[in-house]
Amino acid sequence: MKGKANGSRIEDQDALDLAADWADISQGLRKDLGHQLHSQWIKPIQVGTFCKETGTLDLFLPTEFSANWVSDRFADRLSLAWKIARPDVRHVRVAVHPGRRGMPDLRLGDLRRPANDGAPSGLMPQGGQLSMASGDFGGMANDALGLGTMGLDPSLTFTSFVTGGSNVLACNAAQRMAATETPQFAPLYLKAATGQGKTHLLHAIGHAFLATHPRARIFYCSAERFMVEFVQALRQGQMIEFKSRLRGFDLLMVDDIQFIIGKASAQEELLYTIDALLAEGKRLVFAADRAPQALDGVEQRLLSRLSMGLVADIMPADIELRRSILEHRLARFSSPTEVPSDVIEFLARTINRNVRELVGGLNKLIAYAQLTGQAVSLQLAEEQLTDILSANRRRITIDEIQRTVCQFYRVDRTEMASKRRARAVVRPRQVAMYLAKVLTPRSYPEIGRKFGGRDHSTVIHAVRLIEDLRTRDADMDGDVRSLLRQLES
Repeated sequence: MKGKANGSRIEDQDALDLAADWADISQGLRKDLGHQLHSQWIKPIQVGTFCKETGTLDLFLPTEFSANWVSDRFADRLSLAWKIARPDVRHVRVAVHPGRRGMPDLRLGDLRRPANDGAPSGLMPQGGQLSMASGDFGGMANDALGLGTMGLDPSLTFTSFVTGGSNVLACNAAQRMAATETPQFAPLYLKAATGQGKTHLLHAIGHAFLATHPRARIFYCSAERFMVEFVQALRQGQMIEFKSRLRGFDLLMVDDIQFIIGKASAQEELLYTIDALLAEGKRLVFAADRAPQALDGVEQRLLSRLSMGLVADIMPADIELRRSILEHRLARFSSPTEVPSDVIEFLARTINRNVRELVGGLNKLIAYAQLTGQAVSLQLAEEQLTDILSANRRRITIDEIQRTVCQFYRVDRTEMASKRRARAVVRPRQVAMYLAKVLTPRSYPEIGRKFGGRDHSTVIHAVRLIEDLRTRDADMDGDVRSLLRQLES
């Protein structure tokens, strides 16, 4: 009995210690994130069990939606904060509270509510139901969920969307969809790979549309959620209410439409909904990671509807856009943190798979610096972003650099290792040395050996010279930028 009592006291003490650590962590995150985000997403977290053997700590939230949202956006920050507070915590797992995993019942609310009323509680996205809203930005229970009106993230607006050559068409089309005048093309179909900004634009359309149409009713969800609601309504004999509610919206937005593949009945209902809304002049926006014609398992009639308006591509962000996104994001931090220009350049050049990883890397770096009191530096970025950097780095070789530079300047490949000192040969060779240092992990002596056995001091001179020329000579800077784009593409 005494052993059990001691074990119980130890468990109680561990729980108290975890609670105390969480109080400190939560307070720090409140200062970092601000009162609103903290109260909406961090405050509801409950500290679960900690497994000392695996170093895994469980954090619980009341719903699957909130658990996924926090995991997607704050997992790195939570993990870092806990590791700093308790070195024995190696993994942080965000999940739904074990007692609340059941799917909530579908409640379509009172169909007699006027369109300009706030969303009834049965339609809150936190519970996984259909999201409906009017222009009431006061919000009723929606604001308490941290998603603003009708489940939209308040931070994802056109103001916070940074445009460049790769996404300007999609952004302009999205703004037109939300404008007062009727758009020329309907529906709008946004096509982009993961993390390139299509979901951001969907949220931005919702915010802007409510600003220009204060009494409008809008619906936003993923295709997967649409299917879940459809199946629930079908099982509960509420299809008439489901259809009536769905077709009563002024703006319909469905994300990740590729996940509706193969669901014949749901496809048919979506098809009829599109036809009904288009006939009444309503607005529709869809987003997917592939073009409509590439959606396998989707019947031809639905493909026809999805592609009949405007299909706007969002291409991967180039380095200029990635740099602009980082600078824009940095300016929005509530607690200013100095990030040197070489760190911004390093992140923009290295994290090139998608914008979400790029912003996540910056967030993680700044969070670590603020929580530990360290200054942001290139060394800190390389140390703390190892996983992200490794996933994004494409192994560019010196041979590839030499070949690309020779093609660009139209010189023979043998000149990279030759002893000729003609300016038409020396300058391309110096550019290639500079790029080899910037784009590869090779040391100065290693680079020198690839250029005809030259001494490391020659490589250092070339790197410094090209760095200097880029600041003074617009043509040289343009040449290097063009070569960087070619090599990183």
